[in-house]
Amino acid sequence: MDFIAEGFIQAFRMLLTMDEETTVIVVTTFKLTALSMAGVLLFGLPAGFLLGYFDFPGKRAVRTVTDTLLALPTVVIGLLVYAFISRRGPLGDWELLFTVRGMAIGQVILGTPIVAAYTAAAIEGLDSRLRQTLMTLGASGGKLALTSLWEARFMILVAALTAFGRIVGEVGSAMMLGGNIKWHTRTITTAITLETGKGEFALGIALGVILILISLLLNISLTFLRRRSQN
Repeated sequence: MDFIAEGFIQAFRMLLTMDEETTVIVVTTFKLTALSMAGVLLFGLPAGFLLGYFDFPGKRAVRTVTDTLLALPTVVIGLLVYAFISRRGPLGDWELLFTVRGMAIGQVILGTPIVAAYTAAAIEGLDSRLRQTLMTLGASGGKLALTSLWEARFMILVAALTAFGRIVGEVGSAMMLGGNIKWHTRTITTAITLETGKGEFALGIALGVILILISLLLNISLTFLRRRSQN
């Protein structure tokens, strides 16, 4: 048990001093998460609005596919993206493999269904009189969409935070697409996996503490937003 206690002691020393390696890992993680969330919101919000607002043939099938994607294994996403961005793939010339941009592609595919599904549910739950009022006032399509999204903003924030939590804690596709390269594509989760496998518990524990703090902050935010949305 001594090695566990020693690991925690060294971990808290690292957190207090924030050595260069730990700092780079944390910065890379947040850089990847920010890039991924931009793509998730760019694709997820319009998709969720269209899915929740309009009725069209095959809508139920699309919703089923979206819900299925919520539980898609991350290694499967990593495998599919790897096939496309590897040197022999159709996007091989873009040199995305083992880069933060390449990792972000997998994260966007992972997070977009979450935002789309939550947004669709939120739009469907809006008062039907809102649409009638906006149409009576002659609102354009863009104004109608923005107003609807604004009315559902608390649920959309919940969706965004849920997607953020899934992305920041993801390891499967990040390992496959990023290669866990030190000083370049190593994130908190991939570093924890590597360091624990090597028996280097100090860095793993330090990064684990950071990840726990992020998760705690997310849960507090989600609880607050759920209460706001219910009021």
